[in-house]
Amino acid sequence: MPALERMRVLELSQYEAGPTCGQLLAWLGADVVKVEPPRGEAGRHVLGDGSYDSQYFVNYNANKRGIVLDLERPRGRELFLELLPRFDVVVENYGPGVLERLGLGYEALRAVHPSVVLARIKGYGLSGPYASYKSYDPLAQAAGGIFSLTGEPDGPPLRSGGTFADTGTGMVAALSVAAAYVQREQGGPGQEIELSMQEVATMFVRTVGVLDGTWPHDAAPRRGRGAGAPSDMFACAPGGPNDYVYTLVGTERMWDGLARAMGRLDLLTDPRFRTAEARREHRDELHGEIEGWTSERSKQEVMRILAEAGVPCSAVLDTSDLFRDPHLLERGFVRRIEQPAEGGVEERTLLGPPMRLSASEVPLGPAPRLGEHTEAVLQGELGLDGASLARLREEGVIA
Repeated sequence: MPALERMRVLELSQYEAGPTCGQLLAWLGADVVKVEPPRGEAGRHVLGDGSYDSQYFVNYNANKRGIVLDLERPRGRELFLELLPRFDVVVENYGPGVLERLGLGYEALRAVHPSVVLARIKGYGLSGPYASYKSYDPLAQAAGGIFSLTGEPDGPPLRSGGTFADTGTGMVAALSVAAAYVQREQGGPGQEIELSMQEVATMFVRTVGVLDGTWPHDAAPRRGRGAGAPSDMFACAPGGPNDYVYTLVGTERMWDGLARAMGRLDLLTDPRFRTAEARREHRDELHGEIEGWTSERSKQEVMRILAEAGVPCSAVLDTSDLFRDPHLLERGFVRRIEQPAEGGVEERTLLGPPMRLSASEVPLGPAPRLGEHTEAVLQGELGLDGASLARLREEGVIA
């Protein structure tokens, strides 16, 4: 039995943070019903058109069911509140004040379903001087300290490459929802869960802030490409934009292993590199010696040679390498699904769930088409007949 098979979730979400929470819960077995406006949530149209479910949307909404309710209309809100008691959890990441404007804030939901668990994802939380500010992933990363650590020491702060605030907050939200659900199932109350993307982003700066700054008084400096010598980025053949490896050589034993793997025992006796302090002092010279070796080999070959020698090293895999990586392929992490589409189905490639539960695996499924399950949910949960559904569709309440 899937771990969260009995959990039922109504998801009012868009883009990434809220959908990530819902998807993780679905991957753990919860029945997640995504509630969308008639045009669909905004993520459907990222890199797509109005009739196309973008890869962006599919990436964050696999394994869910989907319905359309126009919550701007009174009847749409009524239907949502009629559905609510049949579900355990509501997840939302609308802009500040939107849920309250719709009359669907926590007190309104609790009046209908006293034991509901409501997870609320906001850029800056529900209180404080920034609470009314709009926020997106890069803004939350900037406000959470991540940008200040990204870039070269003598350059400006840079935007990081990943969506740490969005996906990170979705992950924390899923953990929080699971905990609140367990508490409720053990006789506890329903509750409102508040998540601040800014606060989640700070979780990614704690290590560097302690190592490189006088916590909490001085700002940690930007490290640039490397943390020391020879912990650094090294170019590999054939010299493409992502043909690099990164090494993390933190002990004398690792340094010895690196030199031996390169066939450069002379580096171990070179006065410039004999101690960690000397290697830091002659960092550029050491970088040149190592890169002279790595640049003659592919990043995968360098990774294999050094890893087998006990030297921590990874090839820099780009976003296309991930789908060809032999390790990920052998582990079944790269998945193909049959995604419903206009006129049939399309084969889509996804990166699968990052967790594997030995006793409760959930097969990877497609993302819902817009309104794909509206009739099934409203008939099954509320007993609406065909005539009622047709009337609601004609009025624009459902789709």
